[in-house]
Amino acid sequence: MSSSDIFIGETIGTAVLILLGGGVCAAVTLKRSKAQNAGWLAITFGWGFAVLTGAYLAGGVSGAHLNPAVTIGLAIEGGTKWSDVPLYLGSQLLGAMIGAVLVWLTYYGQFRAHLTDPEIPGAQSGEEGMVDKATAPKAGPVLGIFSTGPEIRHAVQNLVTEIIATVVLVLAILTQGLNNEGNGLGTLGALVTALVVVGIGLSLGGPTGYAINPVRDLGPRIVHALLPLPNKGGSDWGYAWIPVVGPLVGGAIAGGLYNVAFA
Repeated sequence: MSSSDIFIGETIGTAVLILLGGGVCAAVTLKRSKAQNAGWLAITFGWGFAVLTGAYLAGGVSGAHLNPAVTIGLAIEGGTKWSDVPLYLGSQLLGAMIGAVLVWLTYYGQFRAHLTDPEIPGAQSGEEGMVDKATAPKAGPVLGIFSTGPEIRHAVQNLVTEIIATVVLVLAILTQGLNNEGNGLGTLGALVTALVVVGIGLSLGGPTGYAINPVRDLGPRIVHALLPLPNKGGSDWGYAWIPVVGPLVGGAIAGGLYNVAFA
């Protein structure tokens, strides 16, 4: 596939992934949203459908990696050229940022209502705006719509959780090639991957919110830092390296495991 195919497919696919995934987080979180307090099941299935839609849109154009961890895993496995990796990663980050901006535009009124409501913790306290100072330092009251954060802040555990969850995701993607005489599952693979993401969210998402995708966390976190949201609080940059490094390590491990156990 050409460089333009990779750029267009990964940018659009990742933007749709973040629009729908961040959108369900906004729907569940924000005041004056019809889905407010819908809960964890809504979030996990919302992200699964987000993956399904983004992967289906981009699959025939760029291969629908939509995730640097997947790109790294495929490069180690041999299915993606290393020379294409920077273009994949840059396109994915751009798409993630575009998707986060679209979430903000979609829920613009709800963001303002939420962040100016004195009943919302931290909503009118600027840099003091924190959900829980004991467990989420420097995390603003709507940061969870844009990026992930741990329930218990322990760097090693949080990193290991992200690594384990990403190994499951990437290994599940790589092993699809073992079906149908090595030709993969085609568009059905997008559905399988989406269900895997739902399963990871339900089973492994509790500790950290299962980023399992560096740009899914980093791109929207950058947008959160830049957007003119009133009283938005901090972007928790002290934690931001974990949902980037953890999935990248997990993707690399999954690629190596595939070569050892399945190739």
